[in-house]
Amino acid sequence: MRVAKVALVLCCCSSAAALVAVPSHRPAATRHRATISMAEGDSRGGLRLLEWVPSQKLLVKTARFAWSTIWRIMISELAPQSPEGDYVRPAPQLGSAASWPAELPAVGGRYHVYLGNACPWCHRVGLTLALRGLLGGVSVTRMDDDPERASRGGWCFSADAPDPLCGANDLREVYDRCTPGGAYTGRCTAPLLVDLQTGEIISNESGDIVRMLNQLDLDLPEGGGERAVDLYPAELRAAVDATNAWVYEAVNNGVYRCGFATTQAAYERAEGDVHEGLARCEALLGASRFLCGDVVTEADVRLLPTICRFDGVYASFFRCGRRQIRSDYPQVWSCPTPQTHAHPKLQIHPWSHLTRAPTD
Repeated sequence: MRVAKVALVLCCCSSAAALVAVPSHRPAATRHRATISMAEGDSRGGLRLLEWVPSQKLLVKTARFAWSTIWRIMISELAPQSPEGDYVRPAPQLGSAASWPAELPAVGGRYHVYLGNACPWCHRVGLTLALRGLLGGVSVTRMDDDPERASRGGWCFSADAPDPLCGANDLREVYDRCTPGGAYTGRCTAPLLVDLQTGEIISNESGDIVRMLNQLDLDLPEGGGERAVDLYPAELRAAVDATNAWVYEAVNNGVYRCGFATTQAAYERAEGDVHEGLARCEALLGASRFLCGDVVTEADVRLLPTICRFDGVYASFFRCGRRQIRSDYPQVWSCPTPQTHAHPKLQIHPWSHLTRAPTD
């Protein structure tokens, strides 16, 4: 005796899979089971690696090795590491106690600074220009951060803010233009301070640029600048230098040491330093208005860009948000307001320097 049963056949079409019931005649003794087949000619997508690779294990291991190798090469270029997995910044922004070059006259309109809004090292230079009242005498170009358009690094120029030196497309072309022989071989970093008259680089180290600009007094038209703020007063220089050193190591660079650490031990060292540094700032700002006393100094200018970015960027992306500024460091949280508005020329809120946020 024959009985009828229903076999399920999976028919794939371009829009969806359809289940079609068709009659089938099998011996009664045969157990009921469904047969699933793929319609001939329908695409199954991809390269069908699992059909011709002899070992899925080999495929997975190869993919992991390739990804790991590419990642390590990229990290070694962008974020060099010590043997212990600590991030070692290739261009430290500590400063070298530089002074304004004696051979360069204090002439308005002759000097130019290239800044990138998203960069904290550029941010400290922008703050210095504003606090020193130099925005009318030292010209500024704010660059876009777009590594797809830039030939080296990420900084390039837009139609709204073209390069005034040589009409360059990106910062690498500026470095080439300012280099004898026209072939610069180093890292094309910002900030960059140049002499427009000679086409020479004065400095590309943010700590040095801040110190230099503090010594630059330009003869500007009446109302063109206010130079009331001395960011490195003689009586506070020892305190400023000492504060700069630990703020840089623990806070400014500490957040990057967290984000780019490649071992757990290196990460824990960096993360601990960050919050020890912030706690130290909290104590100082609880006792005085600014880090080194009752006047704003270079130390505050160096701290502020990191503070402005901490909760919104570093805490999550660099994994150092065990505590956050606005909830756990109230004295530090309040410090940007008096610093930002302490001088009438400083009208750009620090958060405006964060021009792009990661979307993936």
